[in-house]
Amino acid sequence: MTPSPSVGPGNPTILPPHTPLPLYYKNEAEHQAFLRRIFDSTAADYDRIESVLAFGTGPSYRRAALSQAGLAPGAQVLDVGIGTGLVAREALRIIGPKGRLVGVDPSVGMMEQVDLPGVELVQGVAESLPRPDASCDFVSMGYAMRHISDVAAAFGEFHRVLRPGGRLVVLEITKPNGRIATALLKAYMRAVVPLIARVVGRRSNTSELWRYYWDTIEACIPPERVLEALRAAGFTDVRRHASLGVFSEYMARKPENTVEAG
Repeated sequence: MTPSPSVGPGNPTILPPHTPLPLYYKNEAEHQAFLRRIFDSTAADYDRIESVLAFGTGPSYRRAALSQAGLAPGAQVLDVGIGTGLVAREALRIIGPKGRLVGVDPSVGMMEQVDLPGVELVQGVAESLPRPDASCDFVSMGYAMRHISDVAAAFGEFHRVLRPGGRLVVLEITKPNGRIATALLKAYMRAVVPLIARVVGRRSNTSELWRYYWDTIEACIPPERVLEALRAAGFTDVRRHASLGVFSEYMARKPENTVEAG
């Protein structure tokens, strides 16, 4: 699917989530091929390693972040970059039986690991969501912003598919302030985590995925730029909550009086 040329008010230029990473790819075509390969091939190990790394606290953190962003019982949710369903699982606990959740992801391998009855899975990308205008109450994206091609286009799509008054949360890992904290996290992500991945994982290239994770975190656009992009897409009540200096929750709302362009 191709990115949408219109991304909300005006037509902002393309905003990559991070600078190019030539260690993994040389151009955008290679970038997309790399992402398909790395996520499809490591999907079976993803939940197991994530659970070890988060010391079992991941579900409660994700559920609290969704609640803080305004997710409520009965909501119609679009989870962009659903992956193996880690965020979606907690969203389902909140929305209950009267709610509905649709998950979108470009990785078939990741979606094959989703075991959530009643969830509709759709292959697609954040920059061109295969969903109708104003079709959901809440959009979530968990740790996938660093893996898309155009943040501005994605946020414009989030705005388009939300109903007026709908809410958004984007969960991300952010490079900490300060050289010492950054060096410690880098050592953990590029040395310790790949070692854990080799021990716990069953796929030979799982450690490569987690090294790539750190490199995208280190090169990612700063929080201020993410907040600016949300405002440029037409969102209000834009804010960021940071936990432990590295876990960012970007939250926003689509204005009630929004009229979509025909």
